[in-house]
Amino acid sequence: MAAQVQQEAAVGPAHDSVREREIGIEQEHLDRVYHRLEEKIHEAEFLMDDAVKRGQVGTPGALAERDAQVYRAGIHLNRLNNEYEDFLFGRIDLLLGKDGEKGPDGAYTAVEPAEGAVRDDATADIAETLHIGRMGVLDEDYAPLVIDWRAPAAAPFYRSTPVAPGRVVRRRVIRSKGRRVLGVEDDLMRPELTASLDGHELAVVGDGALMAALGRARSHSMRDIVSSIQAEQDMVIRAPAASVTYVEGGPGTGKTAVALHRAAYLLYQDRRRYAGGILVVSPTPLLVAYTEGVLPSLGEEGQVAIRALGSLADGMEATLYDSPAAARVKGSSRMLKVLRKAARGALERTDSPSRLRVVAMGRRLELEAGELDRIRQTALSGTAPVNLLRPRARKLLLDALWARSGAAGRHSDPELAAELRSSFDEDVTGEDDFTAFLDAWWPELTPREVLTAMADEKRLGRWARRTLNPGEVRRVARSLRRDGLTVHDVALLDELHAILGLPARPRKKRELDPLDQLTGLDELMPVREESQRERAERLARERTEYAHVIVDEAQDLTPMQWRMVGRRGRHATWTVVGDPAQSSWSDPDEAAEAREEALGTRPRRRFTLTVNYRNPSEIAELAAKVLALAMPGSEPPSAVRSTGVRPRFVTTGDGDGRGEDRGKGALGRTVRREAARLLDLVDGTVGVVVAMDRREEAARWLAGLGDRVVALGSLEAKGLEYDATVVVSPAEIADESPAGLRVLYVALTRATQQLTVVSGERDEPDAAGVPDLLRD
Repeated sequence: MAAQVQQEAAVGPAHDSVREREIGIEQEHLDRVYHRLEEKIHEAEFLMDDAVKRGQVGTPGALAERDAQVYRAGIHLNRLNNEYEDFLFGRIDLLLGKDGEKGPDGAYTAVEPAEGAVRDDATADIAETLHIGRMGVLDEDYAPLVIDWRAPAAAPFYRSTPVAPGRVVRRRVIRSKGRRVLGVEDDLMRPELTASLDGHELAVVGDGALMAALGRARSHSMRDIVSSIQAEQDMVIRAPAASVTYVEGGPGTGKTAVALHRAAYLLYQDRRRYAGGILVVSPTPLLVAYTEGVLPSLGEEGQVAIRALGSLADGMEATLYDSPAAARVKGSSRMLKVLRKAARGALERTDSPSRLRVVAMGRRLELEAGELDRIRQTALSGTAPVNLLRPRARKLLLDALWARSGAAGRHSDPELAAELRSSFDEDVTGEDDFTAFLDAWWPELTPREVLTAMADEKRLGRWARRTLNPGEVRRVARSLRRDGLTVHDVALLDELHAILGLPARPRKKRELDPLDQLTGLDELMPVREESQRERAERLARERTEYAHVIVDEAQDLTPMQWRMVGRRGRHATWTVVGDPAQSSWSDPDEAAEAREEALGTRPRRRFTLTVNYRNPSEIAELAAKVLALAMPGSEPPSAVRSTGVRPRFVTTGDGDGRGEDRGKGALGRTVRREAARLLDLVDGTVGVVVAMDRREEAARWLAGLGDRVVALGSLEAKGLEYDATVVVSPAEIADESPAGLRVLYVALTRATQQLTVVSGERDEPDAAGVPDLLRD
């Protein structure tokens, strides 16, 4: 109990002296770590120099060895030279373990304390201290100075709790910047013990590492949570990667952060297996920008691709959004049938030739429109992609011309007949008229061309007959006539890419020196094969399939988007992260069916995150009222903290009494005033969440307030967090789609400190300014 008393009584100058002493202890250790890192950097530089010398030998074997050594040494040197915030961030002080076996990282593997580790008088000695960091570091005797956070020995740092402490007596989070320790925060896992380290009673400093981390100001980039991962989160991060891992959890449970840390953990655990790459799919570019710095901070770059749904297909970058009505149609699995018909129907262009005329074997041969149509339909009855059916259509045309020529019965000898047919085909295909006809009659289609053709309402109506109703056809056609791609268009284009296919391209020949051709050296010199490194780099650029796929905010994917993502993970293992209560898609059952088809028959493993670390209880309670309307019976996650600051409710008549907040422009002035007020109250960021069709208007309201405040549409808020938020007109957000209440629930759960709700024209606030949707 003495350590607990010391923690409770440590205030004033005595407390400061304990804190300074403990910071000094950690500074000494960090100095040792950086000294060792400098030695390792010199070693890596030596390996680079040595590799260059090997290349000077000039033999193919030496060159290959040089390339491999330079590559490995370069990666290692790059990791060592990275400047990390909180490179060394944790420490655990452990009791003597049950066994004395050491793991590969030099730490003892025991999880539970040995018998006799705790004496009868509730005293104990610390037998082992481990420092946890972003990368493992061994001293010159191969003893661990720092344990990589992903190593098995580091797991107790995350999983130990006062209820199940294992060997851990004290867990410490160390805050550092570069080479300087700034502070320490301790959690006591065994408060009933009086523990000693090197003859001195174990000191406990601070108010708890988790609460300290939760109180830090937010920026527009996500921080890693590597120093504050909690036990239930760590179970997900370290879960075996076989099959499909489902992770569900409400707002603030850390789903996105857990998904990113899981990517880093999988690479650490089995880098060779995941050399095929890990894909992280995010719903919006804002969330990609918010999270893209996390993996580099964890020491992982290059093998993890983070893509928004609007840029998942190669060469596409969509940031526009369809109206909710158009999006519901475009995202539906019914579009698959429409796209298949459109891909075939797009061959029937208005300028497509209606007659084929060629001269073969001295005769003029013709095929009229009716017969050409029958040939096209026969060719399209095949199951291959449309562009790959062109050779079949070409053969059917030649068959029809051969039959029209009457030459089929001239020879009874099969060999002579085959020779005559071969000559006929050569004659016809050598004709420029035939080649020009085939190019115009069966052109190579691109996904963009087909999507453009679908913008014609009459044509789309034919292709969508008995699949879409006239209103849906009209909305889709109109949406396709706008400038720029929408997020939902990308999934349609990706589907069309699969439906159309790409014709096989002839392999480019090696470019030869003219002298080679004169001397015949082109026949003797083999084509140079690409090296393994060149091949790896090319595959990384061209990669369309991955070894592991992580889907963030999976509840928002439409059936067509699930098909797009599924094509990139046909042979992958999966981590699927989401929350049904936050779904913005109007038909979750249809999406679930498409998701199961994309994931195939792989076994499933499920985890649920239950603790809300983002929102204080005052904000979580308000959001729970909307959750009860959106999904009756759903249980919100439990908030771990309270700030005493309740949400603020404002109407456009709450100005200074001079009427300036009434009339035209009143909503914008009110929102701007409330955003400025919050900027004065918090050190970090302020998010202003509006209905999707108000995004540009809201940006104008906030002009000139600085880069700490951002306006975003309701669908863009997913996965993001701010120190304070302003939610504008809950009724507008709730009414913009059938899933509007779930979207409003998301908007209300973005703030870590303060929330302001501004009522608009559609809201019905009471005397206290609380809109009807948020009242009991």
